[in-house]
Amino acid sequence: MKKALAWTLTLLVTTCLWAQNTNPEPIFPIVQGFGGIFDAPHATEKPDPTLEYKVVIDIATGDENKSEPFMSLINIARLMNLHAMGGVSEQNMQVVAVLHKDALWAVLSQEAYREKFGVDNPHIPLFQELKRHGVKLLVCSQSLFKREVPYQLVTPEVEVATSMLTTMTTYQLKGYAALKF
Repeated sequence: MKKALAWTLTLLVTTCLWAQNTNPEPIFPIVQGFGGIFDAPHATEKPDPTLEYKVVIDIATGDENKSEPFMSLINIARLMNLHAMGGVSEQNMQVVAVLHKDALWAVLSQEAYREKFGVDNPHIPLFQELKRHGVKLLVCSQSLFKREVPYQLVTPEVEVATSMLTTMTTYQLKGYAALKF
């Protein structure tokens, strides 16, 4: 009887703990409202909070749903939030993102985006939040030229770079780790 009771209690506690971990709520340590992550208190491999993280990101992909931010752009927020969860301060995150190819459409101003896709640009609030936390957002001028998008139609949160190629090589030579989303 005691063994059955002990087994039942163990099963009950295990089930409760498992249930608590199966539907965790996302957290937003730095970038609020975008790139929610899940606390990982049992992780043994974590970012080093004493390092300065210098990252340049090549963003070439968009999504079909034009009324939601592209996952490739949300990943910038996730990158920031994950490092913060690991103990890295916002001041130790130097992030540059350069958009080109299919990601180019995200940089359109509210009016230009609405005219092209019939909805408000869902990326602008994300850009504003990223910029508020020090992320440098760039768009490739060569992609703008190729798609005949005048630079005046780029939202003010995003700067125009000579190209994705020159931005990536310049920042890598400055010691930035390169990622591709």
